[in-house]
Amino acid sequence: MTAPEAGGAERHAIVIGAGVAGLLAARVLAEFCTRVTILERDTAEPGVVRRGVGQGAHLHGLLDRGRSIIEDLYPGCTDDLVAAGAHTAEVLVGTRWYIGGSRLAATATDLTSVIATRPLLESVLRRRTLELPNVTLREGITVRGLTGDGERVTGVRVTTHRDSRQDGDHGAASDTPAIDDGVRRSGSTDAADDGAGEGEPRSAGGADSADTEIVGADLVVDASGRGSRICEWLRVIGATAPVEERLEVDLGYASRLYRHRDGLLGGHASVIISTGADGRGGGAVHVEGDRWLVTLAGMMGDHPPTDPAGFHAYAATLSAPDIHEIVTAAEPLGDAVPYRFRSSVRRRFDREPEVPAALVVLGDAQCAFNPLYAQGMTVAALQAAVLRECLRIGLPFAELPARFYAAAAEAADTAWQLAAASDLRHPAVAGRRGLRTRLTNAYVAQTYRAAHHDSLVARTFMRVAHLVETPAALAGPALVGRIMLRGNGAAATMSAHH
Repeated sequence: MTAPEAGGAERHAIVIGAGVAGLLAARVLAEFCTRVTILERDTAEPGVVRRGVGQGAHLHGLLDRGRSIIEDLYPGCTDDLVAAGAHTAEVLVGTRWYIGGSRLAATATDLTSVIATRPLLESVLRRRTLELPNVTLREGITVRGLTGDGERVTGVRVTTHRDSRQDGDHGAASDTPAIDDGVRRSGSTDAADDGAGEGEPRSAGGADSADTEIVGADLVVDASGRGSRICEWLRVIGATAPVEERLEVDLGYASRLYRHRDGLLGGHASVIISTGADGRGGGAVHVEGDRWLVTLAGMMGDHPPTDPAGFHAYAATLSAPDIHEIVTAAEPLGDAVPYRFRSSVRRRFDREPEVPAALVVLGDAQCAFNPLYAQGMTVAALQAAVLRECLRIGLPFAELPARFYAAAAEAADTAWQLAAASDLRHPAVAGRRGLRTRLTNAYVAQTYRAAHHDSLVARTFMRVAHLVETPAALAGPALVGRIMLRGNGAAATMSAHH
């Protein structure tokens, strides 16, 4: 890492939120600022899902593009994760991946899956980030708003809590059960903040003893997650809030931990069953602590139940039997916990003609994806890489936001388009389905069918899904013929190497 120049001007950056996006942003800013302060509402505990991470007890995926960026920022990070208990696997060899009820061809993709719980991923990134001498983490902090005006942000207004209770995402803590002997979480089951954003008022009698202060900064980065209050904060200081694009998917998860048992999945590290026409899908991954983390998913209100009988019955309806076999044969380690994600949201800062100087919004606070596609952490990593490049060319903080938002939009475009097109395959998802979308989805359906048999198609499709290659890779002359032929079910024995 390149340290800030000795004797240079003091430059202080604030990062709101100590989730993955916030930690990556802090790591980048440490190269260019004399001080970086991360403000986080929650207090991290080993193996416990932070209250602000609504999806934290459920299956997470780090795409290979994101893993490679993180590895560049933190050399040896993949090895650190493995040493802490994570597993790695070749994406289509170590994982059984089903689409449309059939498994994709098991072929080498040169892509690595890192299989771990969200608390483990965060703990390794947090440790590596806080090893940097100019990065400080302040926990128990709730950000109440920005300071400055519509021209420039100068800091944040915060509440410092003096006891262990902190503002929740939606008021007082819910009665969501903890997962015994493993990953645990408290608080709301809806999509929540991922950092230090202000929650709704607590009920009477639940207020903490707190102090309010202004924390000044030369640059403020909002990485507070899906529950970010950034639009409200901007209006308060007289700035224009960005236009939001939304796609309602009403996704529900139910997740449960099981004791790992040899022989299940034939030694594979994980199984993914993509959502079918009925909007149901799921995944099971071998995580640290020698456990299976099983997540069931359903779109448009068809959410999996959390009671044992309902959980098993829902698993039995998936388009492949693997997950049902795990939940039937393995020993449960606690109750299932729910999660609800209502809408994908993209805040189009890149389309605003004027944005306040010295404020950058990234991660889910800028673009919150349907978590089914495991794009969120990788897009956060892409945005961190964009931030790094903008700072490397010497942009002053006053000019940074506009340049950053334009480049970050390009980084997010492919992921957003892939996810939206996939969501719009489901008839109940409301949205415009123009000719381009209909043709794209018809071609993607052909691609899925071809990928069941053709190793080259499966490899290319997965590299596009991992954001390593662009969708144009599936439209090249070498692939189109194979996709149209194999996607129609013809020549099922054609060699993938011809």
